[in-house]
Amino acid sequence: MKTCAACYRLFSNDSGFCPIDGQRLVPVAEATPPKHPDDQRVGATLCGGRYLVWRIVADGGMGRVYQALDRQVGRSVALKILHPEVALDEVSLERFRREFEVSASLPHEHIVEVLAFESTEDQSFALVMEYLEGEELRTVLKRDKVLPPERLVRMLSQLALGLAEAHERKVVHRDLKPDNIFLVGTHHGDRVKILDFGSVRDNSEGAKKLTVVGTTIGSPFYMSPEQAQGLLTLDHRADVWSLAAIVFECVTGRVPFSAPTGPMILVAILGKDPARPSEAGKAYGVPASLDPVMEAAFMKDPEARLPSVGLLADRVGQAYGLAGSHRDWAYTPQQELAAKIRAGMQAILAHPQHAPGSAGVARTAADPRGLVAPAAAAAAPAASIVAPADPSPVGGEAFAEDMVMGVPQRLPRWVVPTAAGAAVLICALVALLLAR
Repeated sequence: MKTCAACYRLFSNDSGFCPIDGQRLVPVAEATPPKHPDDQRVGATLCGGRYLVWRIVADGGMGRVYQALDRQVGRSVALKILHPEVALDEVSLERFRREFEVSASLPHEHIVEVLAFESTEDQSFALVMEYLEGEELRTVLKRDKVLPPERLVRMLSQLALGLAEAHERKVVHRDLKPDNIFLVGTHHGDRVKILDFGSVRDNSEGAKKLTVVGTTIGSPFYMSPEQAQGLLTLDHRADVWSLAAIVFECVTGRVPFSAPTGPMILVAILGKDPARPSEAGKAYGVPASLDPVMEAAFMKDPEARLPSVGLLADRVGQAYGLAGSHRDWAYTPQQELAAKIRAGMQAILAHPQHAPGSAGVARTAADPRGLVAPAAAAAAPAASIVAPADPSPVGGEAFAEDMVMGVPQRLPRWVVPTAAGAAVLICALVALLLAR
């Protein structure tokens, strides 16, 4: 391995210069390990001397991420180490261990590879993961506001492939958000990795459950109605909703539901409809063909929602005039996708009644989720779509997204009352009265 004396990044031996600083790289064996005034781990070895910590990569609520050298195999790895106070919390530690177990059981090119679970000399715990050079989707959206359609479709298609693998194994991510989508740049476009399976729900037989009834886990802006209530019936369709919320933000520059507090966001998710993407993203030229796709993905009732992430990706691509499926688009070079989308959108503008995105998700009484093929759907009367009277306000980035608990005072009609749901609602009302 080689390192840069300016930024301390690690590179393979066939690298000559740092792409960040332009510095000539030197072999790690000839370099002095860096030091950090506020972190004694930097420059030290951990886990029995196997990992030489080289630099701090990122900080989070749960822990800190480092780039380190695996001295045993001579490769660069990422070490995610829990903060001391988090390591003492049994539930947090169990979720951290669960993240390792679940991720290790999901070998897929679009899911971050987790290599080991280790204890450290300073009484904490570490996940050893493949090191990725790139940026989170959150960073991209903060900088660029929205994604161009070709980048969105390619990213979404790869996400659908990775999530389908998890869903096939009865694993629900439960915390999909731009922060947990990592983009590695290549000559043909982004290579996507799904991060952080620490909040997963494992619906496989015999899996240990870490969430009590009525507890909401995840990021409120991207949370499905059933997840907002902490329902035990939650399944992979919650991830469909969350992925749709990410798509909405990628094309409009805003989240579909926003409010000043976590509980208010959850109330909005349960009781309101988001704005049409074509209206919320008018400044970015979002096509109206995307509106019925998002409507089908944001159905409050999971039974009426688009049933899979793959179908969501297909419908989004078709709304931009693409032929084929997400399995084709996931590896199509981004420039080639851009040309196909331009041609497809010209065809949609010329013949809007034949738009694959709108016809493919036409919802009727016989087909509430818009699952019929585009050709068959074209003959069916499409359900009318009414813009919400009170569209969600822009913003919400300042609200902490880690974990929120809360339920609305009035449940929507689609929810079937259960003893657990009633108990949660009563507790929320009692807490509200006590707070007054």
